[in-house]
Amino acid sequence: MTIRHDGITAEWLGYATLKLSDGETTVYLDPGRYGVLTGEWEPDTPGVGHPKTRDYAPKDGDIVCVTHIHHYDPDGIRRVASDDATVVAFEGINVHQSDRDLDRLADLDYEVRKVGMEDELLVGDVPIWTMPAYNREDGPNVDANGDPHHPKGIGCGFLVALDDTRVFWPGDSDVLPGHAELDVSLFVPSISQSYTMDRHSAADLAAEMDPDLVLPIHYNTFTALEADDEAFAADVAGRRVPVVLDRD
Repeated sequence: MTIRHDGITAEWLGYATLKLSDGETTVYLDPGRYGVLTGEWEPDTPGVGHPKTRDYAPKDGDIVCVTHIHHYDPDGIRRVASDDATVVAFEGINVHQSDRDLDRLADLDYEVRKVGMEDELLVGDVPIWTMPAYNREDGPNVDANGDPHHPKGIGCGFLVALDDTRVFWPGDSDVLPGHAELDVSLFVPSISQSYTMDRHSAADLAAEMDPDLVLPIHYNTFTALEADDEAFAADVAGRRVPVVLDRD
């Protein structure tokens, strides 16, 4: 399903993959992994709310943003990126830190612009800002040893201004200081039950941020990410913040 909002369209394609377009420029965030773009994804729980899998390779992306190593999928990038696309990727992506066989960013056949946790850049006429993305050491998203699943420095979130509509994807992150103060039109949080902010903290942040629309993604792809999106939507709507669900 395609969501229309304030001059742009947004479509959750599965897992963390989000497509944005204003009719002239197309932006993808964290494309691929787990078969969501190859037609191979199957839910762990039958009937779970998530976009249906499909063999998706439009190669129409002008900009492709990648938050961190867990969402870095060279095949996913190649499926969505046009020949002259610009890949904006977190500078800390190190393929040697993954158990997957991955091409290096330097080996991609695209212009690659590396970014840190607090950068500002212009790609074509699209302003992009990065924000820190991590799990707090004193938060719930830690392993058995007490270490964060996503330690500070592992990645970033993206704030993209497309046709003057500001879209914020926090990446794999807890709610962090500064998030609530961002000027956001379309807020696209993860609401998974683990690894990131959950539906409760995402709803609290939405109420503080007061965006024009909330579209949750990054949930129900597999068991550890399962979430009650209808309860999330009811919670957010109850705080007088517009919200929409994009899943099958």
